Amino acid sequence: MLAGKTIRWAFADGPMPGMLIEHTFDADGGVTWKFVDGPYKGASGREKSYAAAQVNDKTIALSYLAASGHTLTVILSLPDGKMFGFGSSQNDWQPLRGTFEFVG
Repeated sequence: MLAGKTIRWAFADGPMPGMLIEHTFDADGGVTWKFVDGPYKGASGREKSYAAAQVNDKTIALSYLAASGHTLTVILSLPDGKMFGFGSSQNDWQPLRGTFEFVG
């Protein structure tokens, strides 16, 4: 469902407000992320796996655990490009929201 696609996220709040990040979902089940702008522009990494589920024709749920111990879990609303979810670490948990678009 997401393999081969790239999503650009714009976080409005949560652990990374104002950040623009791309996630590319690979055919082998891994995910590569990259900061597109802001103070971390150019930083990137690759995580071993992600999980995604098509909830219905308008909604996708996805999650991954980074090697750093941070987890991102989001619900994507396809009709309006809105995203809702949770970011967590070993020490805290924060709700987040923002927008997204498929760029590849």
